[in-house]
Amino acid sequence: MTIEHTLAELDDADTALAYDALRALRPHLTSVEEFVEVVRLQRKEGYRIVASFVDGAVVAAAGFRHMTNLYAGPHLYIDDLSTLPAARQQGHAGALLKWVDEEARRLGCPSVHLDSGTPRHDAHRLYLSSGYVIPAFHFSKRL
Repeated sequence: MTIEHTLAELDDADTALAYDALRALRPHLTSVEEFVEVVRLQRKEGYRIVASFVDGAVVAAAGFRHMTNLYAGPHLYIDDLSTLPAARQQGHAGALLKWVDEEARRLGCPSVHLDSGTPRHDAHRLYLSSGYVIPAFHFSKRL
């Protein structure tokens, strides 16, 4: 059985629709108001959200931005990709990854990048089966 995914990019007025899906990945976000405000700030840096809908509700979302840097040149970077637990294993994240790929091509970007937390093995399987490779380790330092 093939599930057709309804995908749409969210504008500033629709940002709150993605709160529950992205909070599944970012549980430190404690209110929809905080979420909308942070996304509003990120949008000034080029952040965009595309969502997967079921019966008019967002069940998965990807937050991404177009950037250029020395190591990768122009590319899309996926900051956030998350699916509500009840909607997992239904192809929503894979459909969102394909949408981002097409957007990267449309913008002339030869690659898409993302980071993923080390314990997220199901996500890693999806990324690897979607053609991603692990070219580096990501390091961070709290100050």
